[in-house]
Amino acid sequence: MYISELKLSNFRVFSSETTVHFNDGINVIIGQNNAGKTAVIKALDLLFNPNSKKKLSINDFNRQIKVEELKTAPPKIEISAKLSKSNGEDDYSDELITVANWLTKIEDPYEAYIKFEFFLPETNVEEYQSLMNEINSTDINQYWKEIEHNFFRKYISKIYVGNPEHKNQIQADEINKFDFQFLTAIRDVERDLFKGNSSLLKEVIDFFMDYDIKSDLTLDKKEKARKIQGLKREFNQESSILIKTLQDRMELGNEEILKYVEKTGAGIDESKPLFDGEILDTELYSALRLIVEKESGIKLPAVSNGLGYNNLIYISLLLSKMQKNASSEYLGSNSKVFSILAIEEPEAHLHPNMQYKFLQFLKENRASNVNQVFITSHSPNITAAVDLDDIIILQKDRSSNIHIAYPGKVFNLKETEDIKSKNYVKRFLDVTKADLFFAESVILVEGVAEQVLLPELAMLLEDEIDLVDNHTSIINIGGRYFDHFLKLFDTSNSSYALRKKVACITDLDPVRKKRETEKARWVKCDPLLLNLQTDIYEYKACSNGLVSKDEYSETAHIEVFNQVIGESSTFEYDIFLKNPSDYLITESLSNIDELRKLILLLDEAKSLTELLDELGSGDFKTEVQELMEKSILLDDPIVRKKLVASRYLSSISKGEAAQELAYAISENKTQITPPEYIKEALEWICQKQ
Repeated sequence: MYISELKLSNFRVFSSETTVHFNDGINVIIGQNNAGKTAVIKALDLLFNPNSKKKLSINDFNRQIKVEELKTAPPKIEISAKLSKSNGEDDYSDELITVANWLTKIEDPYEAYIKFEFFLPETNVEEYQSLMNEINSTDINQYWKEIEHNFFRKYISKIYVGNPEHKNQIQADEINKFDFQFLTAIRDVERDLFKGNSSLLKEVIDFFMDYDIKSDLTLDKKEKARKIQGLKREFNQESSILIKTLQDRMELGNEEILKYVEKTGAGIDESKPLFDGEILDTELYSALRLIVEKESGIKLPAVSNGLGYNNLIYISLLLSKMQKNASSEYLGSNSKVFSILAIEEPEAHLHPNMQYKFLQFLKENRASNVNQVFITSHSPNITAAVDLDDIIILQKDRSSNIHIAYPGKVFNLKETEDIKSKNYVKRFLDVTKADLFFAESVILVEGVAEQVLLPELAMLLEDEIDLVDNHTSIINIGGRYFDHFLKLFDTSNSSYALRKKVACITDLDPVRKKRETEKARWVKCDPLLLNLQTDIYEYKACSNGLVSKDEYSETAHIEVFNQVIGESSTFEYDIFLKNPSDYLITESLSNIDELRKLILLLDEAKSLTELLDELGSGDFKTEVQELMEKSILLDDPIVRKKLVASRYLSSISKGEAAQELAYAISENKTQITPPEYIKEALEWICQKQ
């Protein structure tokens, strides 16, 4: 059995009814601040934690209700969940027996239903409507104040199961079969770690005491009980020696302490008080301390650990407690049947490697102790450590509406291309790319140059756009793999897709191949040479299929930006066309002196021939000269600029040059004008929707 669906209405950030679908196993819930992650966990707590406080606060109501609605009826919170049969679950499992009265679908696979309501009783509704309609104000806060002061104390909660129309209330013995363990984001785990008399440690110690006997499959129940009872008697005999030692040491003191007994009249009936006692093994749990033993043998108190390690220790104790709670042999009919572990922000105090290791542990060991795990997180490390199917994304738009996205479900696994895309995204969803789930908007780029330079170029625009302030992440996908990633955002093809703006900045990369040549391959073509010899070559001004695609035209939040077709090729080429100056010369360039000379000649409006004379020898120079001699390539300022841009492009080491240029822009405020398509992309991504 697993919780397959949760519905929330008028609860915290959830105004209209919102449905969240869960996996049978681990569910990682991510999203921006105040998008409803904690509300989801609290909703599960209200439904499945028998010890949770069911009386809510006035702030648990969603405040987007209109005045007219508040006048008509008192606000009401509704939270419901559907439980479904797990794959491989027995037909007569303990889980099914537990929710037998909750069933709404009996045939296989079964479904069960539970609903929490927080509402004003019907007997108070008429009074509510009368008082609310007396308020003559458009300020909605006045109505909420009236509710808080006069009606909120009358609100009650009910939990119903089965067909919601029948209003069958839940029975205590049913909900007590659920084990809900919740580790909040703001936690002080250390207070529960260091002493054996803490509730958590005491429960765990008691369960695992004599575990060698309890887990011995060769023994039946009676034999186990007999052996454990023998150990307890042995302990009592040994502890009685300690009690006798204390009594001997108190012999004289005992007389002194009790010397006034007879004088006060307390020693009537020839009786007198004495000190006696016994020590039970359970009473000595409080003497145990959790310590850390180093490899050297040195023992230190657990308080010497960092907070991260102690959080992991605490979670491991919770898992041990859940194992204890599920033991029918230990607890009999009081044992738990369905266990839920909820953790807010497990990344707290954990460095990335520990986050990854912890998630891997949960994935590998969940089945033995926990039926379902719910994790809320802000960490790309956590997201990168789990399967794509485990991720649930809560998104809040500018109207405060909450949308749910499921990255793993956007791919149609009946389509070969979608299977390929899903595998690609899963394989490359490292920490940096996982950031696309957390940003409000995303810029996808092909390489490191755009990734490094775009934030600096944005600050050079007239509006000085700060991508960080705009919650925009730049994701380098390392090539032309946009189609794989864009499926995550294509809401026109999948209701599970993420609703956020995505700008794809891509290169044209023109190519050509020889005509009438068997097995001729497409090769890079310099923009300067494009379409000049159509009798010899077949040309493509753009080899990037994404540019010409119109499949995203119906998806208003996905846009593709690229250079002018036929005029450019790459980001670096275009940035030089826009800024043919020494500003772009960085230390990593392979031929700095030559480029500076070419730029100088360009400034002096020298002829194409003079520029060629300064150009290093090679196939490119030879072809340009031949085209000039045949009058196919004519001299003009644009041609000269393209020539130098080509030489610049062939001279750079992309990543290193981009880093140097970004530093020059940020430190020296180098005046570089962004290419037009870059400017358009940056302004579009930061426009408010």
